[in-house]
Amino acid sequence: MRTLEEILHPLTPAQFRAEYEDRRPLHIPAAERSNKRDLLSWDAFNGLLNQTHVWTSERLQLMRNDAAVPAEQYCKLKRTPEGHIWRPSPAKVEVFLSAGASILANDVLTLHSPITRAGAALGEALAAEVGASVFCSFKGGRAVAAHYDVHEVFAVQTEGEKVWNLYEGRVTDPLGYPPGLTQADFDRDRGRLVSTITMKPGDVLYMPRGVYHDTVTPDQPSLHVSFTVMPLAGRSILSLLDGPALQDPAFRAWLPAADAEGGALLQARLTELAGRLAEIVASPAFRDEVALLQRRLIPRAPDFSLPVRKPATLYRTTGRAFPDNGPLLRRVYDWMIEERQFAVEDLAADMDSLSEAAVRDALAEAERAGAVQRL
Repeated sequence: MRTLEEILHPLTPAQFRAEYEDRRPLHIPAAERSNKRDLLSWDAFNGLLNQTHVWTSERLQLMRNDAAVPAEQYCKLKRTPEGHIWRPSPAKVEVFLSAGASILANDVLTLHSPITRAGAALGEALAAEVGASVFCSFKGGRAVAAHYDVHEVFAVQTEGEKVWNLYEGRVTDPLGYPPGLTQADFDRDRGRLVSTITMKPGDVLYMPRGVYHDTVTPDQPSLHVSFTVMPLAGRSILSLLDGPALQDPAFRAWLPAADAEGGALLQARLTELAGRLAEIVASPAFRDEVALLQRRLIPRAPDFSLPVRKPATLYRTTGRAFPDNGPLLRRVYDWMIEERQFAVEDLAADMDSLSEAAVRDALAEAERAGAVQRL
């Protein structure tokens, strides 16, 4: 699955955005001859588990009776160059699995190529940071109790079946969990059961953030991959405002005292600053900064093809002026000027906040302007 179209098929991305995105859950049963279940087979998952050096107690968790098994019960303390870590013991893990525990394997986005490609497709289409976890459970087991997520979820069932229970409770646009939240709070606030979905191999389930749900494994071992999708929220722009605001003298001037003229001076100044902030946020330059921030979130799937090595396409700057294409591409041209002689592939690697197509388009414009020359 390399595109959002493939992940959602037979639903189209346009239908998804118009009817479901950030609105309500969506169950997409596997179409005939669908290969979505090939995302992760039992053999592939066993292969991941056998790479014992990649797992820690945080990355590979065991869940039993709706609670995490303490690390010291299934891990051994190992010394590494970075310090001591809890490393899962395969033998101990198998003992807990025999007793009914479930596996929650976190941070697997880059461990298995099909998962990497699907995650990159979600990130590209939804301008979002993406993670991936694998849930493995057995008859009657579940990895987590009733809860809601603070991110969007795309779950792909690859082996066995999993029953998802959806509740009427929903938290509006959560960005985190309140301090002190307990399972009793989740159970109280979830409300009544409103829907039950049985996921079969190749099925896809979209779950918007804030929707209360839990899962149960019926009769056979179950394996599914859960992609966590986190686009930027509106508050993200606050981190970008400092630079452009400080270019305006109004934001460097002292504020009037709060009690001067009964607070009227301060109120007037704040009103003025609010207007200036609105102008900054509405400007094309600020839009470009937000676009760059979004691009930095998106994972890129590696594409090694050894023993074939990719050619390096060499260019050099000529000393002529670069085209004026705005601040977004100005960074590309500044990089070229600093390097003087460069490989296009190295340029694309450094400009990872832009798509490779955008980088090559910028290069083509610079070449037409005579600012760079191919070697």
